[in-house]
Amino acid sequence: MNHVLIVDDDADSAATMRELVGVDRFSVAVAHTLRDARRQMAMQPPSLVLLDLQLPDGNGMDLFGDQQVPQDSQIVLVTGHASLDSSIEALRRGAMDYLVKPVGIGRLEDILSRFLIPTAGLPETGTSTVTGAAFDQITPQDRTGAGYCAQEGRFGRLWGGSAPMQRLYQQMERVAGTSVTVFLTGESGTGKEVVAQTLHELSQRRSRPFLAVNCGAISPHLIESEIFGHEKGSFTGADRQHQGFFERAATGTLFLDEITEMPMELQVKLLRVLETGRFMRVGSTQTLQTDVRVIAATNRCPYEAVASGKLREDLLYRLNVFPIELPPLRERLTDVPLLAQHFMEAISQREGLAKQFTASALKQLAQYSWPGNVRELRNAVQRAYVMEPGPLVSQEWLPRPPVAIVQQPAPVHPAAHALHLPQMPHMPQAGSMPMSAPLSAPVSAPLTAPIPPTITAHAPADHAHAAATYDLPDTEPATIQLPIGMTMAQAERLLIQATLKQCKYQKERTAAVLGISLKTLYNRLRDYAGGKKGETDAEHG
Repeated sequence: MNHVLIVDDDADSAATMRELVGVDRFSVAVAHTLRDARRQMAMQPPSLVLLDLQLPDGNGMDLFGDQQVPQDSQIVLVTGHASLDSSIEALRRGAMDYLVKPVGIGRLEDILSRFLIPTAGLPETGTSTVTGAAFDQITPQDRTGAGYCAQEGRFGRLWGGSAPMQRLYQQMERVAGTSVTVFLTGESGTGKEVVAQTLHELSQRRSRPFLAVNCGAISPHLIESEIFGHEKGSFTGADRQHQGFFERAATGTLFLDEITEMPMELQVKLLRVLETGRFMRVGSTQTLQTDVRVIAATNRCPYEAVASGKLREDLLYRLNVFPIELPPLRERLTDVPLLAQHFMEAISQREGLAKQFTASALKQLAQYSWPGNVRELRNAVQRAYVMEPGPLVSQEWLPRPPVAIVQQPAPVHPAAHALHLPQMPHMPQAGSMPMSAPLSAPVSAPLTAPIPPTITAHAPADHAHAAATYDLPDTEPATIQLPIGMTMAQAERLLIQATLKQCKYQKERTAAVLGISLKTLYNRLRDYAGGKKGETDAEHG
């Protein structure tokens, strides 16, 4: 059973909070001072601390970073003296959440529900296991020394202490307490919705609804009804009145993701809502007033979307009041170990079996470019957790850094020397003669086209290491030759089939080496087979 510590100098408030938490679901202790709270933590480390801000012997903020607070404990600030500055400071220091008295039962239940999961098999606080020099764990002391402490590496729901993330936190601090429209841009998987949620939780609307809408996931025929609602009988199948997202998010925050996927005719109506705060349901003639903060996002370049006709220019200027660009993960690789450990701890707690990364695994993760950003990293961590049978996750099931591409110079044909031709930087088109050939060249001279240049893709490590890691035969070098001019699809097919062969046709291992899902690998092999037996090596396993 998880343990909850309530720190509040008001006895009546503490008793009420104790009843709301429920002693049948958690073990609960109450402290009325910081000194008493530290004593309670020493006796029984809590999973969750509900911490008041104003206490007789100090400020509740003093517990953040206190050495007596277990690192696994989550802190939620609960106060009747709310301010934007205190909420931002609490989240900067690593608070899980921020509640204002009187505490809403729904918000508290949402927080408590995160701790109502099995924890059997999780290590006791402060314990660590080392099984060998090659698989040394990163200890809590190492994490602190590397700048992974909560005060430096977290901002509410966001994780990362790199310079790009610090700039992001500063922008969020500036705009969170206002009702200004925010426009988030960034590649897929960078965490735009997490940023939107954090902005909502830092705002004065935090106790109001937060609704997220993916404009690209709703049918163009239904999106207007979903966003603005509709009246009964307004179209076939409309058998009752329906409230849209703008009504359901009243006085709260509406997050419009992939805004460039919204139909152009609907963008006109959205622009009017942003300008006037008024809209009409589909099939209605009555105008409704709304008070909603809009946060929009796209993974496209907004100006390119305008140029290609995917986004209205006037809507862009209306949304772009406070633009925030999210950095891709490859630009903050120093955050990867912190994120990976966070995801590993989350899945360990959810599954009830603790696993951790080895130091070499974390190093390999930080060397990968992560084209899918944080989403790809999270999926890679979950895949590694499932595939690794032991408590320590090594680099075997993790994506490897991209292969090094070495371009080999095109060999010069002897005919080029005979004609005194300079080596051409590219292949001439078929049937064309190099313009640099002297006119006095003998007609009988052989004019054979130069051999097409090729590139060699080398494995990220030498073949001996690869053979030891993947139990590969020593006779075949871990390289493939790709002639320039080959399409990406052809190159991908060669790489997949060569890796499959090197991994002895073990598909799970092949997918892990390539950094793709097993489903993607099966789909590729099925496409390569094309219904013809023997056209690919897919049938080997």
